[in-house]
Amino acid sequence: MNGLRRMDIKFLRGIGPKRAELLEKNLGIRTYHDILFHFPTHYIDRRSVYRIIDFAGDDMPSLQVKGKFVSFNVQGEGAKTRLVGLFSDGSAVMEVVWFQRIKAIRQLYHTATEYILFGKPSNFNGRWSMVHPEVDTPDAAASRGGFRGVYPLTEQLRNRGFSSRTFSTAVSDILSGIRNMAETLPPEIIGHYKLLGIREAISAIHNPPSPAILEQARFRLKFEELFYLQLDIQHYARRRNSAIQGFHFPRIGHFFNTFYSQFLPFPLTNAQKRVIKEIRADMATGRQMNRLLQGDVGSGKTLVALLCMLIALDNNTQACLMAPTEILATQHFETITKMVAAMGINVRLLTGSTRKKERETIHQQLTDGSLHILIGTHAVIEDNVRFKNLGFI
Repeated sequence: MNGLRRMDIKFLRGIGPKRAELLEKNLGIRTYHDILFHFPTHYIDRRSVYRIIDFAGDDMPSLQVKGKFVSFNVQGEGAKTRLVGLFSDGSAVMEVVWFQRIKAIRQLYHTATEYILFGKPSNFNGRWSMVHPEVDTPDAAASRGGFRGVYPLTEQLRNRGFSSRTFSTAVSDILSGIRNMAETLPPEIIGHYKLLGIREAISAIHNPPSPAILEQARFRLKFEELFYLQLDIQHYARRRNSAIQGFHFPRIGHFFNTFYSQFLPFPLTNAQKRVIKEIRADMATGRQMNRLLQGDVGSGKTLVALLCMLIALDNNTQACLMAPTEILATQHFETITKMVAAMGINVRLLTGSTRKKERETIHQQLTDGSLHILIGTHAVIEDNVRFKNLGFI
C-alpha cells in the first residue's frame, strides 16, 4: 500500500497533469491509493436496456439505451457552441448533446456503429435528449459488468469531462498493473471472519459482479476501518495508563456500606450490580479510568454514579459530578442531597448562576477538604475551582 501512496495519478491513462491537478483541487485525490479508496456512493444496475419510446415523466432516472447515431451537427457559436447527435434505437430518436471536448468526441463516435448510452433523459418541447452521456460499445459495456458505481464528483469535474466511468477506468488500470497487493489484515483475522482479501474487496467495491459480492466487499472494508480504529484506541489507552497514574481505591468503607445497607432507595438491578462491580475493579487498579455508562432515562445511572463516588469518599478523596445543563445539575443535586442527607456528607451545587458568597464558601470548602461532592455545570472546570484531593469525576 505504501507504494500506491507514492504513485502520482498524472501518469494514469486518461488523467495527465492538468486533470490530476483538478482532481487534487476538487477531491484531494493525488495518488493511486487515493483513487482506489475513493469509493462509489451508490450503484446502478446496468443490465437493463430501455427504449426511447417508453420514456415518460418529468424526472427520469439515469438509464441506458442501445442504438446508433444517425447524424452529428455542430450548432451555435462561441461559448454556446455544442455538438448535437441524433440517436435512434429503432423505436424513436433523441438528441445527444455535448458542450465540451466537441472536436475529440466528433472524431471518437461514428454513425452506423452500435453504442450503449447511459445518462439522464430530459424532455424539452416534446423531444427527449441526453447531455454528456457515457458512451460504450456493447462489448465494452458487457466487460464492465452489470453494476456500475456512481462516484461523488464536483460540478467543475463534470464540466471538464470527468464521469464515473473515468474513475472506473482508472481503478481497472491500477489493479491490472499491480501483480501483488500487500494484505492489510492478519491472515488469522481474515480466516476467522471469512473476509475477502484486500485486492478482491477493492475490485468488488468499484466493480461488483453481484450484490452479494458487493456486500462482502463493504463488510471487509468497514471491518478494517473499525479494526484499526479500535487498535488505535487500545494503543492510546495502554500508553495513557502507563504514563498517567490514577488513584488507588482499595477499600469499601463507611460511606458506601452505610448507604447501601440503610439508605438505598430501591434494590439494585443485576445490570447495576454488574456495572458497579466492573467500575470498582477499575478503581482498585491505580490506573486512570474512563467509562461510558449507558442506559435509558430512569434506569438508575445516577444511583450508580453516587455509589461509585461514595467509594472515592471511603478512600479519602473528593468527587465531582458535571452535568450539561443547569436544570439537570440542579436535579442531580437535589436527588443526591436527599439520599445522603442523614450521612453527614457535604454536597454543594456550582453553576453559572451561583451567587458570589456561595461560591466563596464552595471554594473554601473544596480547598480545605470539607466539601465531599461537588455537583455542577461546566462552572466546575473553571480555573479558579481547586480541590484538595479530587479522586473521582
